[in-house]
Parts: sequence; C-alpha cells; structure tokens
Amino acid sequence: VQLQASGGGSVQAGGSLRLSCVASGRTFSINSMGWYRQAPGRQREFVARIRYSGSINYADSVKGRFTISRDNARNSVYLQMNSLKPEDTAVYSCAAKTDSSSPYTLSNYNYWGQGTLVTVSS
Repeated sequence: VQLQASGGGSVQAGGSLRLSCVASGRTFSINSMGWYRQAPGRQREFVARIRYSGSINYADSVKGRFTISRDNARNSVYLQMNSLKPEDTAVYSCAAKTDSSSPYTLSNYNYWGQGTLVTVSS
C-alpha cells in the first residue's frame, strides 16, 4: 500500500486547511486510515482516525475543530482543519492499518505516507 498526502500550507491562526490522502496498491487490506502529526522537537502524536466502517476517533486537542472523512470509492481520507492554532503547526502524516487494534498506537499502523507541512502563524 502506498499513501500520498497533500494539502499542507501556511495559514494564519483561525484559518482552515484541508489535507487529503490517497491510498493505492492493496487497498482491500486497509481497515482504517488516519492522521498523525509531529511538531518540531516533539514526538509524533495521534490526530484522528476513521475506519472503513465509519467509526471515528479524534485527539482531544482537535475535537470540535478538525473533521476526518473518507471516500472509500476513491480510497481517500480527508482532514478538514478549522480554527487552526499556532500549536497545530506540524508535519502531518497519513497512515493506514490493516486490523482493529488501537488507533492511538503509532506502531499499530502498517503503512505511512510522506508528511505534509502545516504552518499556522499567530
């Protein structure tokens, strides 16, 4: 499975961005897709996950501001980010996993895409 993320950029605080991730290859094996982010000097952290069945999980820090969605026909997942804050600045990576293990554990994800940089200025 290959994952291609896009949509990062620079915005001012309060602005919005939409990230996209397209999966290709053995996509039938994917159980869920999600987003992680890594800010400078910090560990990679969970942002959001959506299962192909539709269930969704969010990190507390983004609840109410970020929305994850999917288009199974296009093997794509999206992350709509609203009310962005400077602390949302990070490299955002798309990830996919093939089983029903915890979505919050980084090592449970089997496939990773390249990151896309999101910069939020105050």
